[in-house]
Amino acid sequence: MPKQLFTCSHCNAQFSHWQGRCEECGKWNTLEKAEIETENSAYFVSNKSQKSKSANISNTRLLTIENLQYNQKDKGQIRIQSHIAEFDKVLGGGIVPGSLILLGGEPGIGKSTLILQVAAKIASQSQNSQYDEKKSNNKVLYISAEESRDQVALRSSRLKIKTQGIGFIAETNLEQILAVILKEKPILAIIDSIQTIYSNEGAGTSGSLSQVKLCADKLMVLAKEKKISIILIGHVTKEGVVAGPKTLEHLVDTVLYLEGENMAELRILRTVKNRFGSTGEAGVFQMQESGFLEVKNPSAQFLSERNQDAVGSAVSCILEGRTPFLIEVQALSQRTVFGYPERKTHGFPLSRLNILIAVINRHLKIKLLNQDIYVNLVGGLKSSEPSLDLAVIMAIISIYKNKPLPRDLVILGEVGLSGEVRKVKDAEKRIKEAERLGFKKILGDFNGLKTQSKINLISLQSLEEAMEQMFVK
Repeated sequence: MPKQLFTCSHCNAQFSHWQGRCEECGKWNTLEKAEIETENSAYFVSNKSQKSKSANISNTRLLTIENLQYNQKDKGQIRIQSHIAEFDKVLGGGIVPGSLILLGGEPGIGKSTLILQVAAKIASQSQNSQYDEKKSNNKVLYISAEESRDQVALRSSRLKIKTQGIGFIAETNLEQILAVILKEKPILAIIDSIQTIYSNEGAGTSGSLSQVKLCADKLMVLAKEKKISIILIGHVTKEGVVAGPKTLEHLVDTVLYLEGENMAELRILRTVKNRFGSTGEAGVFQMQESGFLEVKNPSAQFLSERNQDAVGSAVSCILEGRTPFLIEVQALSQRTVFGYPERKTHGFPLSRLNILIAVINRHLKIKLLNQDIYVNLVGGLKSSEPSLDLAVIMAIISIYKNKPLPRDLVILGEVGLSGEVRKVKDAEKRIKEAERLGFKKILGDFNGLKTQSKINLISLQSLEEAMEQMFVK
């Protein structure tokens, strides 16, 4: 006998009775009445058969940890190299066979362009012997669920990509996609995008909560059983998270984000989760008409248009994984014309800026309560690293006093609530990067640091000392 069920049309959450507001997504008037069959329906029969199949462990082989270890001679053959250095670096050295990778980013940021270049590189390279045994001519399979073959062909023509070794299908049904992957047995399968495919066994439309999770779950099983690497492309919402259930990020092995301004050239590929390598790595690319180009010297790129004598400008150094980046911190202040001062940031946490402004007011006796303050990290970078604190404060004081900071100065340091300046992590790497770019002085807490660098280290332990060094003659 059918039972009543109310399903949210926005997030596909299910409830036993109607209510005005969905408790999951917060939307109003989105619950719609649906009927579900009892356990004799095909859906429940399918699940029952799966449960009985999973309960049969007679064919399961129990291994010891010693059996799982890779041989020393095979360690160099584990990863699939794309030979795009920035992409491989972010993944920890390449794609691990059998891994499920999620690539997220805002619409139009260049996800499909980047992944098509990766596919072409992998397809054109001679693979390790363990992959050469595969009989398929298509080493990479590109599944487009959003764009037609004409659109993909137009992009590949613009990028001047050699499509030999890349198989292509335009399909949205998951069961059909799985059948093609099993038949072709590619090294790498790319699904563009996870929000536009659906399974016959799931409820709701493509992109709904249940469909995205079910499709990703089945693709994960296929990747692990057949040792086929799969890259899922996902869209990012206005809130900055991958569209679909948050559990999708926990399901996959690696989560990558492509960031940048749509109207700017620079793109940053960042890893926030990686089961096979370190997190926090970042690769820098430049978006051109011919596709993505690797940026070999990110620090020089970020500082290329810097006005060295501008007030409100400070140079600092952040670490993305193991890579140091020199970046420019810009600040602007003006007397507010409203009752409450306005604070805005681009690339830097607004909550952290409010704390630093409070520290300036309290410990430096500089009253900013009637000042609108804006902070920007040049180049489209986003960072919440504490080492930027001192640079942000010095940039704000510079614009407030209308005095530029020395052009050959790099500022490093975390600032505490009591006005103290603290040491930064991996200071040696940052010092070497600053010296390589020709900077002569670094401001921060370097007490006890032993370095071979010839750069002038201006060591201090409080904001008052920083003010005396930079602004008081």
